[in-house]
Amino acid sequence: MSGPLAGVKVVEVASIGPGPWCAMMLSDMGAEVIRLDRADDVRTYRPDAVSLETVTKRGRRSVGVDLKAPGGAEVVLALAEQADILIEGFRPGVAERLGIGPAQTLARNPRLVYGRITGWGQDGPLAQVPGHDINYLALTGLLHTIGPAGGRPMPPLNLVGDFGGGGLMLAFGVVCGYLEAQRSGRGQVVDAAMLDGATLLGAMVHGLRQLGQWGQERESNRHDGGAPFYGTYQTSDGHYVAVAANEPRFYRVMVEALGLSPDDLPAQDDQASWPAMRARFAEVFLTRTREEWVRLMAPLDTCFAPVLTLDEARSHEHNVARELFVANDGIMQSAPAPRFDRTPASIKGPAARPGQHTEEALRDWGFAEARIDELRGTGAIVQG
Repeated sequence: MSGPLAGVKVVEVASIGPGPWCAMMLSDMGAEVIRLDRADDVRTYRPDAVSLETVTKRGRRSVGVDLKAPGGAEVVLALAEQADILIEGFRPGVAERLGIGPAQTLARNPRLVYGRITGWGQDGPLAQVPGHDINYLALTGLLHTIGPAGGRPMPPLNLVGDFGGGGLMLAFGVVCGYLEAQRSGRGQVVDAAMLDGATLLGAMVHGLRQLGQWGQERESNRHDGGAPFYGTYQTSDGHYVAVAANEPRFYRVMVEALGLSPDDLPAQDDQASWPAMRARFAEVFLTRTREEWVRLMAPLDTCFAPVLTLDEARSHEHNVARELFVANDGIMQSAPAPRFDRTPASIKGPAARPGQHTEEALRDWGFAEARIDELRGTGAIVQG
């Protein structure tokens, strides 16, 4: 196994969204991750069903476990004894009721880092309320800032809550906990809430608002599409380009490329003039195709890029040169990031079907054959 986390052992209690995405990150970085799938998911698995998490389940083995069957919780506890990290995505209190909460697992392995991912956090008035990415983002105030002026707030896919504020913060948290445990010899619980993480991602916007430098109206600010030099414009062929000429030197180059003179325009930071400037820029961008603008802007020292579709992104020359997408499991998938020059990260294989490696993985983690037979007999484990 390669990667900076080679040798780290992780137990992933299967969940959805940010949990498997975090486990994917850890696996890509070289950790040995074993995923514990629900027995019902093993029994009802359909190979022809399209999974929303085909990509995020890549690179680790799956064990089918029934936590409510005799011995099911003990499987988790026995694995936790050998693990460095455990992650779960239950609502607060559920893991404790199942017998696999922090108290139970840390009693068996005091060095264990126990990572918990929820939407609202482990405590607070909303802790037990259901939700999804958009709900958590709404409560941070950030959703209100995204979308067209005079229109409705628009979710930025599920990138900010689920993956940035959730999965990435969980991965960062458990790795920090693991590093601390190497010094102290003691594990701890990591409470990763999508609400918390999304709020942290929005630290700059919250700060600007309180300093009087961020307006309440959408598309009225520098980074929300309000600034004429930071946003997207349609081209004559119906495509779009993105400009980000924040700095004066980049702004001047962009304006001159449009055939205009900065000296004949209002000051760059004159917000009262932004709507008129945006309209003027829009007129000019509509005079050429996206590709024509690419050829014009490419040699210039300004911040510009074509807005590509998902399909186009996979074949762009820079993305190809960087090997940004790699083949795995029959599709092109996002490559692991970030990159390391000495211990490179890599995808460890395709997404396993639920319970595919139940008995094999348990043997590798030290379960005796007689014990596996016993657990199979009680229904605690299920082979997929």
